[in-house]
Amino acid sequence: MAAGFKTAEPLEYHRSFLKENCRPDGRELLEFRTTTLNIGSISTADGSALVKVGNTTVICGIKAELAHPLVETPGKGYIVPNLDLPPLCSSRFRPGPPGEQAQAASQFIADVIESSEVIQTEDLCIDRGKLCWVLYCDMMCLDHDGNVLDACIIALLAALKNTQLPEVTINTETGAPQVNLEKRRGLHIHKHPVGASFCVFDDSILIVDPTAEEESLSTAHLTVVTDEEARLCVVHKPGGTSLSAEKLQECISRATARQREIQKLIDKVIQSVKTAQ
Repeated sequence: MAAGFKTAEPLEYHRSFLKENCRPDGRELLEFRTTTLNIGSISTADGSALVKVGNTTVICGIKAELAHPLVETPGKGYIVPNLDLPPLCSSRFRPGPPGEQAQAASQFIADVIESSEVIQTEDLCIDRGKLCWVLYCDMMCLDHDGNVLDACIIALLAALKNTQLPEVTINTETGAPQVNLEKRRGLHIHKHPVGASFCVFDDSILIVDPTAEEESLSTAHLTVVTDEEARLCVVHKPGGTSLSAEKLQECISRATARQREIQKLIDKVIQSVKTAQ
């Protein structure tokens, strides 16, 4: 009977739970799904991480390449994020070039990298005006059950913390770079941005970490990104109904709590990998 109700009237079905301050999967309104993390799982990448938030699964691989600095920023390297949402992750996506959602998500991740200063791009410069590192951060969603942005930011942050760059010296006679793959060092992570995504039901009820179904039934979406100093890095709200200042404040305080939880999780996983080595 419940299954029939759920299929015929999905919104009413969800409302019947929200009335009782809970959700169909048993969570409270401001409760995240179980989040798990693996790092270093792609041996061919310079850094990698696999994140699961409930069923939503994202893998991130980072490849570092030597490049010329951009003319306008001769003393900086650069970071290029890209998210792929293949048909494999959800029946909503079709094969072919990146769709609108993947492009918007890649742009959002680029904004987070820039505004949070997770890495200072000056650190990626090797020889001013001549040589720098470019970090290609490729993310792929393997299973899309809502809230892909939060999973992407965790995967990116964990992969950056797992990245080891080889030592590069410039040959004084030829001016050519020499790469020593045996000697590697980690990146200096300046800030630890973490996202918390929310959905609004019936313009009034706020829930965190929505599933794909909850996303499809909600009237507004919001992602808040904060760092370890509780600084607001990005507030991303693509359309939908407006949010009161009080509700926004509630989102921000939940996001800062989430940031602490995720930073602890990343540090714990990195520590356990070091211990295992």
